[in-house]
Amino acid sequence: MQDLLFVITGLGLLILGGNWLLKAAVDLSLKLSIPKIVIGMTVVSFATSAPELIVSIKAALDGFPIWPWVM
Repeated sequence: MQDLLFVITGLGLLILGGNWLLKAAVDLSLKLSIPKIVIGMTVVSFATSAPELIVSIKAALDGFPIWPWVM
């Protein structure tokens, strides 16, 4: 039961975070007077790739590289 609560909470936070990211990106594009497509290709793409980058860096620092043959 607790696992289901964690999944539902995580999905809710994911939706809220996505909405926040979108609104912040649009506000940034309006404040800087740059096209929204540029924001979409830079800020949003970086933000969606950042968790993967953080996990990869953490794994490498802990001694667990992504590819086994790197060791």
